[in-house]
Amino acid sequence: MEKACDSVSPTQEFPSEQEIRAAVDAALAAIGQASSSAELKQVRIDHVGDNAPLSIANRGIRDLPKEQKAAAGKLIGGSKGQVQKALAERQQQIAAEELEQALRSETVDVTTWQDRLPRGARHPLSTLGDRISDFFVGMGWEIAEGPELEAEWFNFDALNFDEDHPARQMQDTFYVAPEGSGQVLRTHTSPVQARTLLERGVPLYIACPGRVFRTDELDATHAPVFTQVEGLAIDKGLTMAHLEGTLNEFSRAVFGGEPITRLRPSYFPFTEPSAEIDFRCFSCDARAGIDHDADPACRVCGGTGWIEMGGCGMVNPAVLRACGVDPEEYQGFAFGLGIERILMLRSAVPDMHDIVEGDIRFSQHFGTEI
Repeated sequence: MEKACDSVSPTQEFPSEQEIRAAVDAALAAIGQASSSAELKQVRIDHVGDNAPLSIANRGIRDLPKEQKAAAGKLIGGSKGQVQKALAERQQQIAAEELEQALRSETVDVTTWQDRLPRGARHPLSTLGDRISDFFVGMGWEIAEGPELEAEWFNFDALNFDEDHPARQMQDTFYVAPEGSGQVLRTHTSPVQARTLLERGVPLYIACPGRVFRTDELDATHAPVFTQVEGLAIDKGLTMAHLEGTLNEFSRAVFGGEPITRLRPSYFPFTEPSAEIDFRCFSCDARAGIDHDADPACRVCGGTGWIEMGGCGMVNPAVLRACGVDPEEYQGFAFGLGIERILMLRSAVPDMHDIVEGDIRFSQHFGTEI
């Protein structure tokens, strides 16, 4: 932008017509170069403000001889009018340009479709359940499913539960009215194993994922509705070694690395012998091997160095006979694992409430995998 011509002091000689024209030309050039309201405001101050050449010349008219005042007034008035008109026209142009620019930058396309619902993700239990199913399918096993409302015979009797077994009492099992209906909400997915044995016969290799129900209070580690995956293999010559090898491969696929497993003697009515499945803690120093001490402050293993994962064992001959299989010819192994338990350990989920309460932020955080 051009600078205004030098100011004319009242004590100086009144400017000539050529000097007035030069001041006007300078003002018009500066007005044309102004590209914003702020720049135009500065041009107005420089060329028609109190200290501008034209304003100073206008004040000097009073000191002119009387016979020169009319001509000088006409010259100065016309010159200032020309500049003021140019300023007004340029102000309108700049205002229109700035308005158009603001409309372009702030415009909202109301015809564009907007997704008013936030995007979610699959629940992490579903994602982990699919991953577990993929593992068993990769081994050549089949995925079997069954009803959640189950006959008491399949849920207990076929699995060698005595009539007085504590698991059959009302405090452990959801019985379906009316009393004596023989219907329960399944307490495990083992009934699927019995159903499939009766339908398909042997040999049989199946995994049974699904929801199960128990009368537990919801707390940090328990829920009345949770998910399990159970495995069943029935064939000739199967032993505990096959069971341990399967569990080792499963733990590698789910937790990665080279996890250490152990089978701890236990009791279940549907397996004999029976064992608890423990994984060597993968969170503290115990993961380096059984010759390394666990961290006493480890929250994952509680300082024991081992994480309890579920139950397993060789299928009880009584269960095989109940399903029409000769235990002298066929043997098998079975195991059951809680998917919530695996998710909590695998993803460091501290509280069961986070899994079951349905907060979309939990699914968005834990429910996606790459």
